[in-house]
Amino acid sequence: LTRIRNFHVTIREAGNRIIFLRKLAEGGSAHSFGIHVAQMAGMPPQIVQRANEILLFLEAQRQTPENKDAILKDIVKMPMPIEGMPIQFVDATPPELLQIRTIIEKLDINTLSPVEALLKLNELKNLLK
Repeated sequence: LTRIRNFHVTIREAGNRIIFLRKLAEGGSAHSFGIHVAQMAGMPPQIVQRANEILLFLEAQRQTPENKDAILKDIVKMPMPIEGMPIQFVDATPPELLQIRTIIEKLDINTLSPVEALLKLNELKNLLK
């Protein structure tokens, strides 16, 4: 399969943040950016912080791969960033969109005249302002 080539998205690093440059370059990436992507996607800060702690720990242990079981046990023992605080995934849907969804679900489009449909569309548009 000599036609298959590996590419990666180029990035620019600024401190511990990255910017995806939307440009492909040949070859593999030097790093995995899963934690950065999770942060950009809105993962709770506690999860991102915990992932960074585990990554740093694993990178420090990289020189001694023969003790993998001990390393895994150490990771499990590592305290969570904020002990006892539950991590919550919040529904990030804006209330306006939920209201618009409810209105649309109640509409009987088979009985609307074209003028009524335009008026309803204008009403929905105004909810977004």
